[in-house]
Amino acid sequence: MAFRIRQIEFTADGRKIVRDRDIATAELTLGRAAENDIHLADLALDARHARLSLELGGRVAVQAVGSLGFTLDGSSTSSASIDPATGAELGFGSHRLGVARDADGAVLLTLQRIEAASGEGEGLDPGRSFTLTGVMPSKRVLSWLLAALILGLFLAIPIASHLNSRADPTIRAIGDRSWNPGPLSAAHHGLEGSCQSCHVKPFESVRDSSCLTCHKSAHDHAPAVRLAGARATPLFGEKLLQTVAHGFGKPGAGACVDCHTEHEGAGRMEPTRQKFCADCHGTLNQRLSDTKLGNAADFGTLHPQFRARIVTDASSRRISSVSLDANPREDSGLIFPHKLHLDPRGGAARMAITLGTAGGYGQALGCANCHRGTEDGVRFKPVDMERDCESCHSLAYDKVGSTFRTLRHGDIDQMVADLSASDHGAVPLASPIGMGRRRAGDYASGGAYYANFSGHNVGLSSVQRALSRGGVCGECHRPQLDGAKPGVMPVTQISRFMAHGWFDHKPHSQEKCSSCHAAERSASSADLLLPDIKQCRTCHLGETSSKADVPSGCAMCHAYHPSPLAPSQDRAKRKLTAIGRKPEG
Repeated sequence: MAFRIRQIEFTADGRKIVRDRDIATAELTLGRAAENDIHLADLALDARHARLSLELGGRVAVQAVGSLGFTLDGSSTSSASIDPATGAELGFGSHRLGVARDADGAVLLTLQRIEAASGEGEGLDPGRSFTLTGVMPSKRVLSWLLAALILGLFLAIPIASHLNSRADPTIRAIGDRSWNPGPLSAAHHGLEGSCQSCHVKPFESVRDSSCLTCHKSAHDHAPAVRLAGARATPLFGEKLLQTVAHGFGKPGAGACVDCHTEHEGAGRMEPTRQKFCADCHGTLNQRLSDTKLGNAADFGTLHPQFRARIVTDASSRRISSVSLDANPREDSGLIFPHKLHLDPRGGAARMAITLGTAGGYGQALGCANCHRGTEDGVRFKPVDMERDCESCHSLAYDKVGSTFRTLRHGDIDQMVADLSASDHGAVPLASPIGMGRRRAGDYASGGAYYANFSGHNVGLSSVQRALSRGGVCGECHRPQLDGAKPGVMPVTQISRFMAHGWFDHKPHSQEKCSSCHAAERSASSADLLLPDIKQCRTCHLGETSSKADVPSGCAMCHAYHPSPLAPSQDRAKRKLTAIGRKPEG
């Protein structure tokens, strides 16, 4: 037995066209997809909507396949069993399918679209008589009305009120909050509700002049000519985007708003992305042949070795910037072996244990016994003799009764006067002082720690003995005996080695000092105990790296507006995150 599908259509002049086709199969599919046996281009149908199959006894079973059903003689259903001899009418969206038995016994399926049916109201969906379709405007009219309403409420009224508010500051703009793409950052929170403070002209991006009204101390990253020469030539697509942006009033490349993007949340302003810096610095030497800066585009793959500011001549206090690849040596003016002080089984450790907790020690010396952090935790204070050293390195040189005679640290003239007076008998020295404790190194006969000016380097004056190697001054300082006036090399302690970068010790507090500084193996104060870029890359890689413990963008360590104190912002602006934080302003 076969299905006979009879499709009825009407021409423009109302002439009926009937087409028959036979399908010799026991099952048919019906739906919106083209691969169905009965293809109905109707968005109200599922792609595969229903299945018609022949049953024993000649009946036709109709089963909805998708989530939508159909109608059987005007009643909604999802399945039906029809006797073709009796006949029935099925409704699928805007189509009607009649089921009957043809003269030759085939199952006749008569398909007709109801809109093409002749006669007023014939074939219309009965449910439409219960809707407001007949009394409401069409969807097109409603769309135009709503579009006009939106333009009036959210464009015309805010623009008109904004213009009035500019003429009269007492008038507040109406409806401008609907244009606000998001809250301002914490730095600009005080400007909430005062859009005209930054957006001076309607439909024009914020200009640098508006930013400089408050940020008067902000300056260019480099001279304008250098910036223009360093900037990479944009590709065709980027040029097209810039042209479109300029057409809508956005300023050119290098404007404040290229870096400082607002309305992205009430927290801190988002840092500049790595690409902003790499556009110039990634191939900088190709455009600025005289630059001394190495190319830098990604901390993990393209970044020059660190350069440190170190003292290269103690007497003149000359500071030079040297690459760590050159294994530089520092000349701070001090004679100081880290290894001797940090040896847990050495004399310094025993002395610290002897001093006990009352003296701030009690166990072997560690970095924190001498290197004390600044109040903000970013860097460390210079080592201070009285605070950090004098507990072990006493400057007492004589004892009169129960009173110790002590040299005044840092005052060479006073030291010369005190010791010279003793040499001339004005204030003669008593017997050498035995302090009753052991010192960190070997010094004087028997190892007792005292300033043995009378028994050490016999034949020299007390001043010469004090300044000689192993003397009370020469123990840590390099003597300067040129000329008639004795003295020591000036001491220069660098508190910030990386002049163009920023490092915050506080977020690294979970690490041991020895993770980055190999102090336990250093036997000379000339050793520059700074980690190189390879060591930092064990945790830090580029902004987009998926392998990094800490993905790091340029703004994590560098400021766009450098100054002698920059970056001087608080740590919250420098908190270590996935892409860091860039200082604002």
